[in-house]
Amino acid sequence: MKTISLFLTVLLFSIGQGRAAELKMALDSPQDVKKSGSYVWAHSFASTLRADGMAVTEYPRGALGGEDERLDQTRQGLLQINMAAVRSAGKIDRLIFGLYLPYLFDDDAHQIKALEQAGLSEKINKSLEKGDIRVLAFTRPGSPAGIFNTKRSIRTVADMQGLRMRALDAGQIALYKAWGATGTIVSWREVPNALQTGVAHGYINPSIAPLIFGHTGFLKHFTDAGAIVGGRVVLASLKWYRGLTEQKRRLIGQAAKTATAANQKWLKKTGPAMLGRLEQVGITVTRLAPEARAEFARRARTVYSAGVLSPDQVKIWTDAVKATR
Repeated sequence: MKTISLFLTVLLFSIGQGRAAELKMALDSPQDVKKSGSYVWAHSFASTLRADGMAVTEYPRGALGGEDERLDQTRQGLLQINMAAVRSAGKIDRLIFGLYLPYLFDDDAHQIKALEQAGLSEKINKSLEKGDIRVLAFTRPGSPAGIFNTKRSIRTVADMQGLRMRALDAGQIALYKAWGATGTIVSWREVPNALQTGVAHGYINPSIAPLIFGHTGFLKHFTDAGAIVGGRVVLASLKWYRGLTEQKRRLIGQAAKTATAANQKWLKKTGPAMLGRLEQVGITVTRLAPEARAEFARRARTVYSAGVLSPDQVKIWTDAVKATR
């Protein structure tokens, strides 16, 4: 792994020689504006900058390594923009993991309001300075996360009993336990094999996830639980960002705002149709009754501090939520 990381670092350094004005952006999803909300953001961002005369090179998903390699390159300033998972930023500081607290936000608009108006974005970026990165934007790959699985329709918490779910971290393991299931940490690249062999029976993700990553042949059921608004992050190299002129920073900032607006427009257009697309490929869709959703939410909130966040960090998020509700 270290050899691969060194090779990619040397490669990026070599590419950058004589092309200092070029902005290098690593993608995290297929380059498809119809299927990927993350790429909608990236495409809009790059297009805006190119229209203003800035050279932007998009590197396809995996071309510059996985999350760890891309994070290293971003911290060093070799990669300027990194479309990344929240856990990449979380390796520098855990505060950002509050984005994945289940049933924290009422909806997408509430999450945006809390991030922008309650000081969350500023606090997150302050916590990430020690890692030489900053969050340029938060992106939404799809609608709020629901429950996918290979076994049965989930209509109540009781239906989770006996399921073994793919988990991102200790926080999700605690969440599954609260719901009566068990969690097992599986890397994303190993998910297809885990689903086929029964190592994992499912996962929590936006409804679009199996359509993008080819899991529709394994997953049979989806519950529209609306559990996590969540999303992903656009990481910028702090070394690069601080070296920009004021004019360039304004240009980058405006391009990011334009891209976020494009991502939100895409989400509003495609979100309502996503459940129908799942049904078209043979996945049974279940919509929770209000009382069932309330029970999922009640149990989820009991484990907010059982994962990677301290009680004080959880309070930062819950205070922001209350202030913007």
